[in-house]
Amino acid sequence: MAGLPSLSRRRLLTAMALSPLLWNLRGAHAAAVDPKRIVALEWLPVELLLALGVMPYGVADVHDYNIWVNEPSLPDSVIDVGLRTEPNLELLTQMKPSLLVWSAGYGPSEAKLATIAPGRGFTFSDGKKPLTMARRSLNEMAQLLNKEVAAKKHLDAFDALVDSTKAHFARRGDRPLLMITLLDPRHVLVFSENCLFQEVLDRVGIRNAWHGETTFWGSVAIGIDRLAEYKDVDVICFDHNNEQDMRTLMATPLWQAMPFVRAGRFQRVPAVWFYGATLSAMHFTRVLDNALGGRA
Repeated sequence: MAGLPSLSRRRLLTAMALSPLLWNLRGAHAAAVDPKRIVALEWLPVELLLALGVMPYGVADVHDYNIWVNEPSLPDSVIDVGLRTEPNLELLTQMKPSLLVWSAGYGPSEAKLATIAPGRGFTFSDGKKPLTMARRSLNEMAQLLNKEVAAKKHLDAFDALVDSTKAHFARRGDRPLLMITLLDPRHVLVFSENCLFQEVLDRVGIRNAWHGETTFWGSVAIGIDRLAEYKDVDVICFDHNNEQDMRTLMATPLWQAMPFVRAGRFQRVPAVWFYGATLSAMHFTRVLDNALGGRA
């Protein structure tokens, strides 16, 4: 991140610091877990719970969840337990959760959380296929909560949704897709072939236009000027409450000269969580269909 201005650095830290690292899973037994008192300290396990029909008792950083994850929404009854990196441990103790779930390698130490309640971490990615890892994590959560039937139903619905959209992209031909989100008016986060969305693209027959550098999380920050290299591509940009930065960028001569802008192949789309699980991948599938389905 050397050389990035402070605003860009903050946005990048917001986007990338949300990206979980690897950590070992910690055991907990379904018989001792009250599903109405599960607290999720990061957004990946929030998705896993919601996919199984379990509403979390508490969630870390609900405000930013509503900006970056966007869907599914959380009811007002869900208690905000503080930051993902530093949840309110005193509040957690008072809440007496039956189970704490988090993204592996993210937030307080396992030993510290163990003084409050049993817990378990779930891994975002192996650095190659995060969606495959998400399916595995969903089944692990289902086994923990005796929700195997719900997991199978959800994964069947996921597969059916993706398969149902494939024919919608037939008219596009072989034009690749560039996926970005704005960090500041000079930098974007671009998504590579080891991102959460890649396996959806593979299944519907759309090529990822980005073949440059990447990271474990499947995303990398680049300068806006590098987008000028991309000619015959579609570009979608995920919004995340950054309207002022978008307006500033879109008013620049550099942006207006971009080949995909001049060709009318740039679209802003709703926020989709980049480091989530199957619910985010389903949301991405719908967003992708709305943006490119049926288009030549």
